[in-house]
Amino acid sequence: MKKTISGIRGVFGKDLNLKDIIEFSNNFSSLIKSQKCVIGRDTRPSGIMIQEVISAVLMKNGIDVFDLGIVPTPVVFKEARKYGAGIVVSSSHNPIEWNGMKFIIDGRGVNEKEIPQIINHQEMLKSKIGKIKKIKSSYIEDAKKIIGKIKGSPKIAIDIGGGAAKDFASDLLKDIGCEVQIINEKLSECSRGPDPTSDKLTELVNISNEKEIGFAFDLDGDRLVVVRKGKKQSPDITLGLGIAKSLELGYKKFVLSIDTSVSIEKFIKKKGGTVVRSKVGEANVIEEMLKINAQAGGEGSSGGFILPEFNYCREGILTSGLISSMLKNTGFSEILNYMESYFQIREKIEINSNYHDKIIEDLKNNLTKKYSKINTQDGIKTIIDEDTWILIRKSNTEDIIRISAESNNEEKCKMIVNNTKQMVKESYDKIR
Repeated sequence: MKKTISGIRGVFGKDLNLKDIIEFSNNFSSLIKSQKCVIGRDTRPSGIMIQEVISAVLMKNGIDVFDLGIVPTPVVFKEARKYGAGIVVSSSHNPIEWNGMKFIIDGRGVNEKEIPQIINHQEMLKSKIGKIKKIKSSYIEDAKKIIGKIKGSPKIAIDIGGGAAKDFASDLLKDIGCEVQIINEKLSECSRGPDPTSDKLTELVNISNEKEIGFAFDLDGDRLVVVRKGKKQSPDITLGLGIAKSLELGYKKFVLSIDTSVSIEKFIKKKGGTVVRSKVGEANVIEEMLKINAQAGGEGSSGGFILPEFNYCREGILTSGLISSMLKNTGFSEILNYMESYFQIREKIEINSNYHDKIIEDLKNNLTKKYSKINTQDGIKTIIDEDTWILIRKSNTEDIIRISAESNNEEKCKMIVNNTKQMVKESYDKIR
């Protein structure tokens, strides 16, 4: 089981059980000052069972529950701004047998100071039993106000991946003026895995040749991958296009995670904007955004664009609409061509999380001797030159070490990643 600011995640029935759900729901109750909490889930088979247990615990603690049913994560975040708190039953891009809980306070994910209160047992005072009410979100109407109407009826394909984005993504895109074809609506008949950033998206890639653009969502609808003219784009492209739209709207102040493409930072600065880097993780990006009052930003590795004026989370659905509105603009081709001159590799090595900190420390000692520019804000980021870097960090969600790299030279990038993977494995063998 993983317990981080990204939420609680585990294989349901193995290392995540209903007694864990009861405990975490009880503990989270202590953070809910409004005595109101919205709750929604993705399409995982275990979701309804977990949601009902969470609702029962919250009501036992005197909290009124507002049930959204099956909805994307951004919808729960949006409604949590109104009600004060929220829980998403999802493990995002993890395999289907996994599930988990994402916690929301005041419209944002919990931070590093709050997560211990959820993990450690809290004694709750007896109170009257809360009520439960099913509600419908105004998400689509609110998103339409941000995006506006699109002319020309662009032809778009969307790959739902059997997830919760189904009605929300298609309805939004149709409402703003797009012609939409949907694939992989049902989880039981899905041709791909839950994580569009790692899947080949073969069906969508083939269909995209006949469309102006294709979009693929993860199970809870916060991640978005762009497919265009038969080519799956890197997740950084999604963020880059969202940033380009922000610059179009006049926004200048951005926060990017430390693993986001350097090409996006260069593009922002070229357009007169400023960039602050944060640790990897949606909650870390948002915390930095709130601290400096940033207007937009996100996390390249997850294809996660964030627009604080609308939502304090990665916004796959809104972003699909924003990108669609750019298809006829020069900004779309400009950022796409600029970013395609950079090459990114993101890989992972399965290693028990008990060894992660020791491996990172060992590698830091070795790399500090080799390179002069080392950033230890989150793991170890080595700046090799102005266009080339590599980052080694422990995952917040899985038992893996993540390796991310980028360069404007593809062969150079591959060589650096291969050398780094070997270093990680040698360090692991030495420490075990």
